[in-house]
Amino acid sequence: MHNIQTNKLFWASCLALLVTSLSFGIRAGMMGQLGIDFHLNATQLGTITATAFWGFPLAVVIGGFIVDIIGMKRLLVIAFLFHLLGIVLTIFAQGYWTLFFSTLLIGIANGTVEAACNPLVATLYPDEKTTRLNYFHLWFPGGIVIGTLLVTLFVSLNLGWQLQVATMLIPTLIYGYLFSKLDFPVTERVSSGYSSADMYKAVASPLFIFMFICMFMTAITELFTGQWIGMLLKNVTDNALLLLTLTTGIMVIGRAFAKPIVKKLAPQGVLLFSAIFAAAGLYMLSTFTGSSVFFAAVVFGIGVCYFWPTMIGFVAENIPQSGALGINLLGGAGMFAVSVYTIFMGSFYDGLIVKHLPAGADLNTYVAALEGTPEAAALGTAKNLAGPEVLQVTLILPIILIVAFAGLVVYMRSRKPGGVAPVQVA
Repeated sequence: MHNIQTNKLFWASCLALLVTSLSFGIRAGMMGQLGIDFHLNATQLGTITATAFWGFPLAVVIGGFIVDIIGMKRLLVIAFLFHLLGIVLTIFAQGYWTLFFSTLLIGIANGTVEAACNPLVATLYPDEKTTRLNYFHLWFPGGIVIGTLLVTLFVSLNLGWQLQVATMLIPTLIYGYLFSKLDFPVTERVSSGYSSADMYKAVASPLFIFMFICMFMTAITELFTGQWIGMLLKNVTDNALLLLTLTTGIMVIGRAFAKPIVKKLAPQGVLLFSAIFAAAGLYMLSTFTGSSVFFAAVVFGIGVCYFWPTMIGFVAENIPQSGALGINLLGGAGMFAVSVYTIFMGSFYDGLIVKHLPAGADLNTYVAALEGTPEAAALGTAKNLAGPEVLQVTLILPIILIVAFAGLVVYMRSRKPGGVAPVQVA
């Protein structure tokens, strides 16, 4: 084995993930300004935002298939180049198409970072995969907080969005430099001597398929609801940044303290605990009013904060033969499910709003109504009633997960004492 500097590789991975999350935080903060500068309508802005979401699963899944062949280092060099290109293209954007392609490039880079870094972290720390994946994924909510704070600072200093985007070049260049200089281990599957046939067999195993289906639900519960909490809490406070800091702050703190929790409950126990808290939080969010919604958001945040890294950690620990492909199929499934569910729920939400408007109302007329008109007030009331109903429909998912993960806990106990020992990497 070469001179593997575990800590340096881990910190470079965290920096690469920081760029990924900064791209989300900064882009969210500057969308309105882009619309004004380039005369883009809401549909065009929506399409630009969505490209990042489908660039991601595309890259994660393709990366999962090729990472063992080309190695994690080459994959991360590709991610670095895509990040660099995407950021520079955004800074010099001329309109809709340059923004579309730059966002797609950043989305692909973000997916490629996950495709290489998730198996890298699992390979570097064979004895504490789930804990380390939680530490690694702490940088995603962390970066979103940093990104939005940067946007707020730059806006107050009257510095343009081009400079906001340019700040992402700093961590990008550092992680690109670090990864280019460091030696990488081979992926755990390769070093363990599992063949490609073993990998495909593992990905087709009942336990993997079960986790794959659960990933649809854990990802939707976390990422879809995360977008809606802001809308719900806006009825209570106008300070959008406070809300974001609250929800993402819980995730940072929760993941930072993952070690004792994972140790005590094991990954499957953490998932069951998460599903119970997520369901309770979602129920509270859909029924509480006033400032008690903040409490509901905290309970919900505790529930969802471990979902993503622990799902990946469970597969890395218990189905090591599935290798990088297994980890990345899971990530791709999560993002893909969120994008499909978001499209489906958007039209469902519109339908609910219409239901709460006067009979025979045309939604477009109400949406176009000016502030202060009775129509605008009626639309506001309808949205407040429809929001919780969307959450009540989504609540079905964590309830199914409670049953699924309770079954998983029982199943893992019934396997021979201590379950199947993960394969040690020399």
